[in-house]
Amino acid sequence: MNAWVSAGLALLALVLGGVLLGWQGVIFAMAGVVVWLLLQMRQLMRVMKLAGAAPPGSVASAATLASQLHAGMKLVDLISLAGSLGSKQAPETFAWRDAGGDAVEVVLRKGRLAEWRLLRAGEAAGSP
Repeated sequence: MNAWVSAGLALLALVLGGVLLGWQGVIFAMAGVVVWLLLQMRQLMRVMKLAGAAPPGSVASAATLASQLHAGMKLVDLISLAGSLGSKQAPETFAWRDAGGDAVEVVLRKGRLAEWRLLRAGEAAGSP
């Protein structure tokens, strides 16, 4: 969800709680916002725990990972799909390799997937 939408919904809940139920409504809305934030943190911690247990830059199948990627994907979703943290190639460029030597190289801009390419093991590294 967009950060602006989330902040707007939280503010709307606080205002509606205050208007409809007074200070108790504000407290109730704040409790809801805190629970939502805790759920988001739990999801992030679960993904990072799974990714931290795997060797960095490794993936079960590079071709499968490449087929599941789409532009605009969040970094957390990318790490969740790969199952590990990527190995840094350049600023904002990360790679994942499978056992066969195939690799997926991704470029992130502002924490979102901008472009990616599948590098097969048989292809030369510099060829188009």
